[in-house]
Amino acid sequence: MDDALAPLLDLPDVAPAIADARNAVDAALRHRALRRSGGVVAAEVSLRSAVASAALSGHAYAVEDVRAGTVLDPVVQGALRIAQQMPGLAETFAKAPRQVLARLHTVAASGVLADAELGRPVSDPLVSARLNALCDLVVAAAGDPIVRAAVVHGELLALNAFAEGNGVVARAAARATLIGSGFDLRGLIAVDLGHREREPEYVGSAHAFATGTVDGVRSWLKHYAAAVTIGAAEFTKIADEVLATA
Repeated sequence: MDDALAPLLDLPDVAPAIADARNAVDAALRHRALRRSGGVVAAEVSLRSAVASAALSGHAYAVEDVRAGTVLDPVVQGALRIAQQMPGLAETFAKAPRQVLARLHTVAASGVLADAELGRPVSDPLVSARLNALCDLVVAAAGDPIVRAAVVHGELLALNAFAEGNGVVARAAARATLIGSGFDLRGLIAVDLGHREREPEYVGSAHAFATGTVDGVRSWLKHYAAAVTIGAAEFTKIADEVLATA
């Protein structure tokens, strides 16, 4: 498959926003904390990202409460389990996206849905067709990884392919796209913190993307690039904190 997403970079203001996000990530990943404390930084990014993802699905808790193990909310626990399994899931995503999406949903919605519903998309021919097209896009792995992650994320939100847990799954699939592409190989860029920081924009632009209009897609891509840029800044903040306490 050729890069079907390439025309999206021609939308007004999208290419500069993506370039700014890429530059922010490149600068952030040169942080000196990664030479001595990379594992600690990655674990903290993973925790805060999981908490942010659950919050974006309406299950907001303080990071310190989650860290202390006092939050038993199944949505939060599902987001944490996904974070723990992300390295392996990201490695497999481009090869077997349907399998990984089913796994993501099973992990995310365990304790929320009955076991029989876990990992199973809703029975709808249109959803099935669009999910197949999305999986083809993931396997093709063509083009800019930020754009690809944004489309994966936005399409999964728009599809509502599962009975529950679509937001957590969509955010995890986008993160798997960025990691699996090599753009954010260690999962250090806290994109979900960017979505959380600009939550009204996140919700509005996701709804705009779902309309399929040019302006809607453009709005979502610009938001996603901004979230990546914020995610790079949040990584830097976490890395600075880790260095200060090392």
